[in-house]
Amino acid sequence: MVDINQQFGTRKDQLDRQRKALANGYYTKIRSDGLVIAQPRRRDKIAPLKYFLALVVLFFLFKALVLATAGEGTYQSQLNSLSDGTVVERAGAWFLQVDPVTQALSNKVELVLNDDMARL
Repeated sequence: MVDINQQFGTRKDQLDRQRKALANGYYTKIRSDGLVIAQPRRRDKIAPLKYFLALVVLFFLFKALVLATAGEGTYQSQLNSLSDGTVVERAGAWFLQVDPVTQALSNKVELVLNDDMARL
């Protein structure tokens, strides 16, 4: 009797694991005997990397937009005042410093902004 209960518990645990795996998405597959089997979808391991890269791109776009709208002199003076502050402010000034990528994006943003202003 104990052996039957252990087999039942093992089978129940296996079915619970399969059900949880299928809850994240599945696809169906037809075996050679005609039986339709649901296979769990594999999780995309690269998804966190995509989100991180999107965050980095948005950060550079934000820096370029601020640089284009504020102007290089104003932006640099604000960075200088940040670099004289606390450790956190100095770290922020280091992250926000003008780099070649930000400068290139800022030039493109200025062209778009000036073109839109000329149309108004």
